[in-house]
Amino acid sequence: MEWFLGEFESFVGVNLWTMLFAWINLLILYFFLKKLLFKPVKKMIDDRQREVDDMYETAEKDRSDAEKMKAEYEEKIEHANEESEEILRSAVRRAQLKEEEILREANAKADRVMERAEEKIEQEKKRALNEVKNEVSGMAIGIASAIIERDVSEDEHKELIDSFIDGIGDGDD
Repeated sequence: MEWFLGEFESFVGVNLWTMLFAWINLLILYFFLKKLLFKPVKKMIDDRQREVDDMYETAEKDRSDAEKMKAEYEEKIEHANEESEEILRSAVRRAQLKEEEILREANAKADRVMERAEEKIEQEKKRALNEVKNEVSGMAIGIASAIIERDVSEDEHKELIDSFIDGIGDGDD
């Protein structure tokens, strides 16, 4: 085997002891770097992973909070829409009641105006009837005085009455 090692060393140009020393140095370097470099780097990577996980968790929480808020706002909007519809219905109801009240008042005023007009018509009828009675009385007095001034026969009496009636008929035209 020595022959093989000698040939190997001459071919490769590496001494076995040098190689063994290099391996030991490599192991020492590995453990040293593992202690001083890998652990801090691993800790830094783990911390960064935790930060990323926290960010994802926070983002998920924020998204769920946003969905809840969206649902609440949609519910509030729905409630506001219902409330506005109720206000609108109430306003329409009040307007209809006001319209009915105005119509009742207008009808009552119209009835009062009609009553006053009927009363005025009735008064005018009474006044006109009184005037006619006064005129008839005046004519009757005139006829009576004409009859008293002279002695009238029955035929003249009929003629006077006929002329009086004709005079009343002429007064209407």
